[in-house]
Amino acid sequence: MTKYIFFTGGVVSSLGKGLTAASLGKLLKGRGLKVGVLRLDTYFNTDNGLMNPYQHGEVFVTNDGMETDLALGHYERFMNVSLSGRACSTLGRIYRHILDRERAGDFGGNTVQVIPHVTNEIKRTITNDLADWAFDVIIVEIGGVVGDIESLAFLETIRQMRRDLGRENTLFVHVALVPYLHVAGEAKTKPVQHSVKTLRSLGIQPDVIVCRTEVELEQSAVDKISLFCDIDKQAVIQQLYTDNVYELPLSLHRQGLDKIVAEKLGFAPADADIRGWEEFYQRSLANNKVVKLALVGKYTALPDAYISLVEALHHCAINLGLSAEIEMLAAQDITADNAQEKLSGYAGIVIPDGFGTRGADGMIAAAGYARTHDVPLLALGMGMHAAVVEFARNVAHIPAAMPESGQADVLFDARGKARQGGTLESGLAGVALTAGSRAAQIYGQPEILERHRHRYVLKEDVEAELAAAGLNLSGRSAEGGFVEIVELTNHKWFMACQYHPEFLSHPERPHPLVTDFLRTLA
Repeated sequence: MTKYIFFTGGVVSSLGKGLTAASLGKLLKGRGLKVGVLRLDTYFNTDNGLMNPYQHGEVFVTNDGMETDLALGHYERFMNVSLSGRACSTLGRIYRHILDRERAGDFGGNTVQVIPHVTNEIKRTITNDLADWAFDVIIVEIGGVVGDIESLAFLETIRQMRRDLGRENTLFVHVALVPYLHVAGEAKTKPVQHSVKTLRSLGIQPDVIVCRTEVELEQSAVDKISLFCDIDKQAVIQQLYTDNVYELPLSLHRQGLDKIVAEKLGFAPADADIRGWEEFYQRSLANNKVVKLALVGKYTALPDAYISLVEALHHCAINLGLSAEIEMLAAQDITADNAQEKLSGYAGIVIPDGFGTRGADGMIAAAGYARTHDVPLLALGMGMHAAVVEFARNVAHIPAAMPESGQADVLFDARGKARQGGTLESGLAGVALTAGSRAAQIYGQPEILERHRHRYVLKEDVEAELAAAGLNLSGRSAEGGFVEIVELTNHKWFMACQYHPEFLSHPERPHPLVTDFLRTLA
């Protein structure tokens, strides 16, 4: 029988609840368990792909093409797995499904209410959507903070699930802030006590409390949390602030979190095999050579908008014995006139994806600077469009516009599945590589699988002109034959692709394209 671990958050948001859950998933997977993940968000949006990146960060794409919350990226990177789009849902999707059923007459004219109809639909989402994989345990992360009105239906549901499935098959982990008051020189446990009091008023008693804290808690503070929250002392886990997120699974393992969880859920005793992660973490502590990178993007005011790309650059660098120092540069601040001033101090340039016209000229200017100054360039999605437009204008002498501008364009066509705002190609798809190209050398195989999230493709009738001018069209979609990768052979390292290599890059499985880009900088 599948068992369930429910994660809730307390006091404030942005405590790293998802990272804590992903770390536990890593440890349980290391014990030989088959671990599933489900992220439940409390907002009414139904499509993460349409959400503002300044509010919610990047849109993470799964193999099956689902556009999801960035938290799924943490789970994939820490647990070294590929998740289904069914590993993420929202209150909006749940309500929409209920309303669709009501319109179809499934409720027979009965009054539709939060209890039992909404809670039953949440139960179905938790238990049925991932049933095909026959997981030993599923980690369910409830978004938001205990006490928010938006999360009440989710909390009532997991209260009922403990009643339905029994204590031996369910476990509650509460991640809460224990603030340190510098003026008093001590950590204050009262906020976590009140957070647990709120949970208990809803019928939920945590089995484990993970305390996010700035300083190591004194034993007296641990004892106080244990006493007032009615929890075993060893189940009060400390998660200190750290600049190195790769330490989290190791810290939790040292405190015995996976052992506590395994014992409470009745799993067989075992040691977690996390040697690969330990080795990677040790490499991250080494005195690695620093390489400075400029990330020229549209959403640089919120680094989480590029979290998978930033993490890929960091962990690929660490695996090469390097340390990536990434500076976010707003594309709208870069022009052809000031590109040299703003970009001359960097060993490499990365131009990520984006939508809309803002910053497009800056991306083009950055691509032009990289091309003309022999600076290694990795361009993705909209970044690829910028690189191709710059080359078309200044080398092939083709009058071209960015496809995102909506102007009549000679370079790109829109394709993909219809949706609000246009069409979109999303999910895992094959890419055939040109023999002898740099791309083929990097991957070491004639065809690859990569995750996509793009709307525009290069028109076939301009390919010959671009190729004649020196642009190597080195990768094509295996299905439609559209250009997926372009590169320059007479350049130190210049590659642009439609797809998103960062979505498939993990600390223990670094992506070859990102790795080769960084290797050039060394």
